Amino acid sequence: MLSKRNEFDAALQKREWVVPTFSRFLGYFMAVGRLGSIRKAADELHVSASAIDRQILNAEAELGMPLFERLPTGLRLTAAGEIMMAAGGRWNKNLAEVRAQIADLRGLKRGHVDIAIIDALTKGFIPRIVLAVQQRYPGISIALHVMGSDAIRSAITRGDVDFGICFEPQSIRDLTVRAFADVSLGFITLPDHPIGQMRAARFSACQGEAMILAAPPLMVYQRATVLEGISQMPLERKVVSNNIQMIISLILQGAGIGILTSLDVASEVEKGLLAFTPIREPVLKPMTLALCTATSRSTSYAADIVLTDIQNRFAELGTPDADETEA
Repeated sequence: MLSKRNEFDAALQKREWVVPTFSRFLGYFMAVGRLGSIRKAADELHVSASAIDRQILNAEAELGMPLFERLPTGLRLTAAGEIMMAAGGRWNKNLAEVRAQIADLRGLKRGHVDIAIIDALTKGFIPRIVLAVQQRYPGISIALHVMGSDAIRSAITRGDVDFGICFEPQSIRDLTVRAFADVSLGFITLPDHPIGQMRAARFSACQGEAMILAAPPLMVYQRATVLEGISQMPLERKVVSNNIQMIISLILQGAGIGILTSLDVASEVEKGLLAFTPIREPVLKPMTLALCTATSRSTSYAADIVLTDIQNRFAELGTPDADETEA
């Protein structure tokens, strides 16, 4: 028979949410809300259906409002139930953070961290950080959520993730920028291409070139479109894609040249597979890449460990000599 302390350790190892006695109702309620059935929740939690039903009925009586609609096909959350479900999710996350902090006091260095990143960070920098954290703190698990910058900002403010890395943070009131780096826009070519031999180039250098360009919602699409409009030089679009990796693959195949950020091709440039040539135009300023947390919420100890590692090395993500590429 496991002691209470050993049970706690086992739960941390499995990263399971063990429902404490004082919050039995919330555990029952969330299981029913997720599964839409008292019977299914009872099977999952290994308790009687009548015990779950009694807890929910007592709560509804105390609140004076139903939490579920009783339908022939099962149970569906009411508006009040939706509010309770969201509150339960926040409570669950906070409980996990408290457990991680308590575990750290015992020298266990455990916890779970949710990070939102843009697609360009799926290679190189972030994988290296994750590997380093895992080697030093094997008890910390990490979930990486890849999404666009707008979605990342929303995920941080909602509390869906502990922190995120995105371009051009807009909601400064809701986000705290922990670190930032300037990332330049440039031409992406094979190393032996004439443009690839230049230190920097004007936008007009791509006139007559077969172009592999970004499509919405990628942020580089907007930048390239602005340059095209200001220069009044129509681009020869051979292929457009909303996937950066597809654009890179086509350039590697020799299908044309592209316009992306230095961050998008950092790994390929490092390996000598592609060349990045900054575009030098008076109207074109570097894009700001930011490491952000929610202003109104503190991070867990585990999140702080990963956040500090990323923050200390964030300058590596900026374009080398970015300031010199500006006109």
